[in-house]
Order: sequence, then structure tokens, then C-alpha cells
Amino acid sequence: MKEFFEMVVLFFETLAVGVLIGGFFYFCLRMLKQWMRPAEHSSVYLEFRKGFGRTLLLALDLLVAADLVLTMTVDLSFRNLGILGSLVMIRTFLHVIIEMELTGRWPWQHGVPAAEKPDA
Repeated sequence: MKEFFEMVVLFFETLAVGVLIGGFFYFCLRMLKQWMRPAEHSSVYLEFRKGFGRTLLLALDLLVAADLVLTMTVDLSFRNLGILGSLVMIRTFLHVIIEMELTGRWPWQHGVPAAEKPDA
């Protein structure tokens, strides 16, 4: 059973790396394609940043899932639970900061992002 969960962890970690590499190349190619069009230069970087930022968020979620499976099923100890807790806190912090950077608001705020609100 331990080998099965190790394979699940390996799958999640490999999937996270694949998402990062695939997302990077996808958004680079998309950016180059848009950059070739003369009228669309102003938003090319922002679209790349937003798209690749979403890719980073997905990869972080996959890595957290891998860490959870690894700690809870393969090697359960207080030391590893502490390591898991700190990894999850760091990745959650990164997730919140990237979300703030992409949308202009905190993940728990709903509604129109600050950058798109009309002046009152």
C-alpha cells in the first residue's frame, strides 16, 4: 500500500512540474503570437503575467496535495507533520500573494477588482 501512495505522490509532483513547463511554454508562445500583431503590444505582458500566474497557482495546489498524501500516508510522524504545516503555510502565503497580484484584491474579497472599479 505504501508503494501505491508513493506513486500517487510522484504523479502529483510530476503533474505539477508538467503544468509549470507546459504553462510557461503555452503562455510564451501566446505572448509571441500577440506581440507579432502591431495593435496589441500594450497588454501582451499583462496577459502573460496573469496566465502564467494562474499556472503557478495550479502547480502550488498540486504540490500541496502531494505533500498531504506523502505526510499522511507514507511517513506519518510529528516531525513530518511540522514540516508539512510549514510547507502548507508557505505555499498558502504564496497563493494569496499571487492571487492579490493577479486580481488586485484578496482571495476572500468578492466583487469588482480595485483596478476595474469606476471612479465615484
